[in-house]
Amino acid sequence: MSTVTPKPPRAPEGPQPLNADEEAVVRALPRIIHALPRAIDADLVREQGLPSIEYETLMHLSEAPARRLRMSELAAACEMSLSGMSRVVQRLERQGYVQRVRCAQDARGWNAVLTDAGLARLAQAWPTNLAAVRRHFLDHLAGLDLKQLAEALGKVGG
Repeated sequence: MSTVTPKPPRAPEGPQPLNADEEAVVRALPRIIHALPRAIDADLVREQGLPSIEYETLMHLSEAPARRLRMSELAAACEMSLSGMSRVVQRLERQGYVQRVRCAQDARGWNAVLTDAGLARLAQAWPTNLAAVRRHFLDHLAGLDLKQLAEALGKVGG
């Protein structure tokens, strides 16, 4: 008489359920995505009178060659529509922080250029932004491998 060895059960087709840690991360992520920008914005507005989107716009311009970006590039960097970015730049332009100038390579296009006053405003607001980022986010990550976390988040964000 031969002995038949039972086959191991096949893995079910389709996605596997999340374990408790995976579930916790997946549920926390949307809260972070929504709560963190609001908390940083609230601190910047309260302490500096500068909304975070304006801070971010000034920051991207400060990092660009000649402190200048095409409006479409600036909108993409800030993850905004072109029309939304135009409104932000108009507000900053009225305050003297940004100038809009015609693009030399394409007369139909516009560049946003950070002024010296805009760079000074960014420098003034930087400590508030830094403190907010630390208080609302980085201080909660003490003990984690931030390099590994940044690499993993970079893979997710593409």
